[in-house]
Amino acid sequence: MTKKLTISTIKKLKNERKLTMITAYDALFGKLFNNTADIILVGDSLNMSFGGKADTLSITLDQMIYHTQAVSNGATDTFLITDMPFGTYITKEVALESALKVYRQSSADAVKIEGGADKADTVKYLVDNGIAVCGHIGLLPQSVRSEGGYKVKGKDEQSAKSLLQDAKEIEKAGAFCIVIEGVKADVAKIICKSVSIPVIGIGAGNALDGQVLVFSDMLGLFEDFTPKFVKKYLDGAALVKNAVRNYKKEVESGEFPDEIHTY
Repeated sequence: MTKKLTISTIKKLKNERKLTMITAYDALFGKLFNNTADIILVGDSLNMSFGGKADTLSITLDQMIYHTQAVSNGATDTFLITDMPFGTYITKEVALESALKVYRQSSADAVKIEGGADKADTVKYLVDNGIAVCGHIGLLPQSVRSEGGYKVKGKDEQSAKSLLQDAKEIEKAGAFCIVIEGVKADVAKIICKSVSIPVIGIGAGNALDGQVLVFSDMLGLFEDFTPKFVKKYLDGAALVKNAVRNYKKEVESGEFPDEIHTY
């Protein structure tokens, strides 16, 4: 059993070893990932992979808290971050109210907020009031409608400079780590070297302090599409479907339940 990381140890691991972050939405998978993943993210991605929605925007704070509670029941020894959903941090005051609710009603160790320099004041306000914050820059899933889709960032000099400024401002505001998503690898590498806190990538190359993936993508359970940056470590959908087919076959034939499985 490995010891649960703290904010201090997460920050100290920069340039020592890479961090592994994975999403989870319930106690079952939380327990499966416990003591293996360094950090579990209760991501608002659950609105899509768990809830079947087209984007992340409609999930509520109460839903995020519910799933955080569930994950924490299984992942008792893993650092836990909860995504702040769309609309719950439109001002720093609203953000603090939302984050305090997360802390009071769940075992979250930190919250994650999307946005760069424009959210630095909010991050600082939360940190100053005892809330640990993980930043999120680059491609922002909660901005998918306003930006007209999921667009890779850092493709030009101006975009790269803006991202670097975002990272520096979020660090200065007191965030203990930053997720960087959908950013050109060379730009993400420069950003990672320019800040003293860990930078965890998703679709941003391997020259970072760690990686995060949505578990249903990584396990091959989500079949609708596979983003370029996702590596499937298991053909989970095929395995599950085959198991259910075998179960159905044995039920119809009367093979199950047999004597071993009968009281």
